[in-house]
Amino acid sequence: MLRFWEWPTYAVVLGAGGKLGIDVNETACDRDRIPIERRASGGGTVLLGRGCLLFSLVLNFARDPALRDINRSYAWILEKMKSALMPICLADHVGICDLAVGGRKFSGNAQQRKRDHVLHHGTILYDFDLAMLGRYLLMPERRPDYRGVRNHHEFVMNLQAKPAELRTLFTAEWGAVPQPWTMPSARVAELVAEKYALDEWTRRR
Repeated sequence: MLRFWEWPTYAVVLGAGGKLGIDVNETACDRDRIPIERRASGGGTVLLGRGCLLFSLVLNFARDPALRDINRSYAWILEKMKSALMPICLADHVGICDLAVGGRKFSGNAQQRKRDHVLHHGTILYDFDLAMLGRYLLMPERRPDYRGVRNHHEFVMNLQAKPAELRTLFTAEWGAVPQPWTMPSARVAELVAEKYALDEWTRRR
């Protein structure tokens, strides 16, 4: 499955192992009423909002042996992303799970792995207000070597692309065929009520 969406307003989302007190400027978020959430996948803390295209891939391990290993799966998936983006840019796979141009990151990625499938999802910055990153996110404690000591605004960039163009390129690369699909809204609501909306989940680290 390949799915695209965008958050209509700013929101901070921690990875499963992210640390709220280290990653997030909670005072600024409270002042500006920016929600803070936590996802089930790994990876770093991100600020989402308009101008950031989000995508999810659900892939069966049977699709390719590389998908069974986390590092090889990142390399395999990001290689396909690089190929899809060639009409727009010549991207590099940097760090464990980033895509960058000229050392500036435009895509971060994360995974959650199950018995037979991997959920791989990521961000593509295309028209994001980069100044907002330093407003709501602190300098991360763990940083990839290629980042050095650059602040958020110096480290990231927007691709010069339209979201419709990005969706078209990725859909073609993955051979995805649009099909009717109904969100399992009842189950989603249960998971939110049971876990993802609870302070003990968001604030557990």
